[in-house]
Amino acid sequence: HEQHEHREAHRDAQEALHPASVRRRYRPVPAAEADLRRLSSRPALLQLVPDPAQPRRQQLSHGARRRSPGAAGVPRQQHASLQQQQPQRKVKKEEELVDQLIQDLNEVNDIPFFDIELPYELALKIFQYLSCTELGRCAQVSKAWRVLAEDSVLWFRMCTREGFHEDASVSDSPCWKSTLRDCRNSAKTVSSNWKNRVGSISQLQFELGKVLCDVSSCDSFVLAGYTSGDVRLWDTLHWDSAASYLKANSLSANTEPRPHVSHVQVNGTVAAAAYEDGCVDLWSTETGGQPIHHYQSPGRIQALALSPDSPVLLSAAGSDVRLDRADDCGYWRTACQAQLPSTVSQALWFCLMLMCYCCPLAALTAGEAVYLLDPREEEPRTLHSVYGHPVTCLDASYSQVAFGVKRTGWAMHDGGNKIHVYSLETSKPTVCVGNSPGDFTCINLRDGPPHLLVCGNKDRRVRVFDLRTGSSVASLYAHHLGVTSVQADDWKIVSGGGEGLVCVWEMRMGAKLWEMHNRHPVRHVRFDTSTLVTANIPDDKSPRGACITDDDLTAHRRHRGVICHYDFSEDALSQDHILPICRSDYTESHGYNYNIGLAVPYDRLSGSHSSH
Repeated sequence: HEQHEHREAHRDAQEALHPASVRRRYRPVPAAEADLRRLSSRPALLQLVPDPAQPRRQQLSHGARRRSPGAAGVPRQQHASLQQQQPQRKVKKEEELVDQLIQDLNEVNDIPFFDIELPYELALKIFQYLSCTELGRCAQVSKAWRVLAEDSVLWFRMCTREGFHEDASVSDSPCWKSTLRDCRNSAKTVSSNWKNRVGSISQLQFELGKVLCDVSSCDSFVLAGYTSGDVRLWDTLHWDSAASYLKANSLSANTEPRPHVSHVQVNGTVAAAAYEDGCVDLWSTETGGQPIHHYQSPGRIQALALSPDSPVLLSAAGSDVRLDRADDCGYWRTACQAQLPSTVSQALWFCLMLMCYCCPLAALTAGEAVYLLDPREEEPRTLHSVYGHPVTCLDASYSQVAFGVKRTGWAMHDGGNKIHVYSLETSKPTVCVGNSPGDFTCINLRDGPPHLLVCGNKDRRVRVFDLRTGSSVASLYAHHLGVTSVQADDWKIVSGGGEGLVCVWEMRMGAKLWEMHNRHPVRHVRFDTSTLVTANIPDDKSPRGACITDDDLTAHRRHRGVICHYDFSEDALSQDHILPICRSDYTESHGYNYNIGLAVPYDRLSGSHSSH
């Protein structure tokens, strides 16, 4: 019995080591054998997704097969084939889920997080940081995004951000998107008209005024003063405005001869004029007629300045400075009076400018010093003063003051003439530009871009400086008698010279687009988007002939000076321009034919002109 048990254990160990003997001993039934052959005849399936734990599982399954070769009664080949089929079914299931997700997204018309979870106001606030091109792309995503991308508030803010309709409200236009498109097309047309000098030109003449003394312009208003003591106001938007007739005060009107007008200033609400006898008059640009405010200074007015956007007037007579302003009820009162340490001279370089920085603040210069006048302070504050370096020109914006300083000439390394720029907030210098042998004659800081400064010099050049880096952007050889007036924007420069030439330049290329010439020096240049106002003011206010007995030459128009108004808007091109004769008020001393010739019949038989 013990020998029999030993033989059985030895046979079991041999069968475990040689499974083929098991197949020979335990053969399956024919049906099972056919299924096993069919499974074993299939090609091995590739595993698409490799499993890092697969080698470990194969070792464990191999050990299990060694321990129990006939587990569950499934042969090894069939068991391996089943293991290879499982990853295929998993990958196929994932592909079906991705296809179903894509199909669901294609069927969705609305974006849930902009309709349900995110409020409309918050989504609108996100869209306001997009440009026109980006809004157009977002409008093609879905219906909900199209409603957001075409919201009127978005296009209204974009329109005001680009400088169009800054004083309008959202309800002023039914479709701000189309309004912005029209404004862009109009700006493109106006820019083309500027470059090609396409537009209408009007000469603002006042025959009774005799010689032109001073000119000021703001928005659509042009104000001029004459040697006859008359002051004339033009409204270029309404040529027949009744406010054009400004009457002088009774003291100046009854004086014989009437004093000349020395300075004029105008803004959107009031117009001011100073006379040689020290009188100052203020009128309303809406009503005209009699002055709304008048005062008399003890001496001749050296300078007159009017705030560009508020009813504040400053006048300087000698070393006395006076600031007048209108209260809430419309009555004019003297806000403050101050006296400068030095006398304000009548030199050409003296310039005065007002700013509204928290409160009316005046910047003025006399001699070698630049002062700031604040109504809240008792005394003017000295901004800059260097002995032996007189100030030649001055201009100011809402945040900065720029002035030209003349070199002494006796210093060996003074570096030439300079332009200093000071900050009004800190009263400290921010940048110093320029190194020119000539004196700076004019500066424009207020009307240009915030980072650009344009100036003119006696060395015949117009220069543009970048205040952020202190470098020169452009240097143009412009006028052989020196630059007298200049202004620039983001792409063009308009300059006037002592020889009477007005030049328009393209800043980036430094090329001259066109020019216009008149008889007298250009003392005033001011332009906006579509209009340009230039004034040629004679230096000689009482021109006479070679002999003292000759007639007064002020009767001739060529000695009076001229004011030119250029209109480059497309509205002026779409309709026939109104001739000056149609705007005449019949106050001229003599007529003008306006190039209208009268044909005289010719008698062929007699060979002479007929009398009728």
